[in-house]
Amino acid sequence: MPHISVVVPVYKADECLDELCSRLSTVLERIADDFEVILVEDCGGDKSWDLILDISRKDPRFKGIQFSRNFGQHYGITAGLDHCDGDWVVVMDCDLQDRPEEIERLYRKAQEGFDIVLARRGDRQDPLLKKLTSEIFYKIFSYLADMEYDGQTGNFRIISRKVVNSFKAMREQLRFFGGLVTWMGFKTASIDVQHDERFAGTTSYTFAKLWRLAWHTIIAYSDKPLRLAIRFGFTLSGLAFLYGGYVVVRALMYGSPIMGWSSVIASMYFLGGIIIGILGIIGVYLGKAFDEAKKRPLYIIDRTTHEK
Repeated sequence: MPHISVVVPVYKADECLDELCSRLSTVLERIADDFEVILVEDCGGDKSWDLILDISRKDPRFKGIQFSRNFGQHYGITAGLDHCDGDWVVVMDCDLQDRPEEIERLYRKAQEGFDIVLARRGDRQDPLLKKLTSEIFYKIFSYLADMEYDGQTGNFRIISRKVVNSFKAMREQLRFFGGLVTWMGFKTASIDVQHDERFAGTTSYTFAKLWRLAWHTIIAYSDKPLRLAIRFGFTLSGLAFLYGGYVVVRALMYGSPIMGWSSVIASMYFLGGIIIGILGIIGVYLGKAFDEAKKRPLYIIDRTTHEK
């Protein structure tokens, strides 16, 4: 049984895999001889899988899993955690923005008695727009999910076997690795790490993909949008009641001339839009409940470099 495992979701990473694995091997050998690296290839359509096969033939401590189709980064992390055996497990991205050399510091911090040690990116090497949208998302997510989530941390962290086993027990369809681990509440620490620029290529996350991920994540972790919709509805009802009282009093005192039709029509369209929007939110929650009820597997593996 390996002492430490590293789980890396791989997507369009053929330009950086050799460098990643070389640096991982150097770092992990300083920590323990018995380690494994799980590379989960998410059908990016490049040469990543061929490289993984070649790397695993040269060093069997590097193991590969390939999905049957593209499932997404957080499903790749889930598959890696399902198939790793280490007492300690590091999760990191494949683009080398997460520096393998920081794993040693994460491991040493974990030995002080922590089940989770987060790598906190003090100076993110990302475009300004991505940093801004990420900060906005994490603030909204923390508010709606009622949990403190540090937006300066990504997937890069080390977790104990106890955390891995708890994570494997949670099989909901909508996956957000960081949120699930934070929700567990195990003893957590963080260290500041250096965040590098991408070794090669460009990010596959477009603004539309980031928005869709953010929306699905919030829906998966919180029913607060529904509760806010209820509060908003009662607030509008209260304001309408007060306004109705004002109209009655004004009519009794001064008469009731016919006026304000444009404002009435505008208000009707406004309220109609609000109602449709709230029904849409309810529909999204129902759709997610339907997805969970189908009990489909979270991912499908096409092939591996090892038997499990």
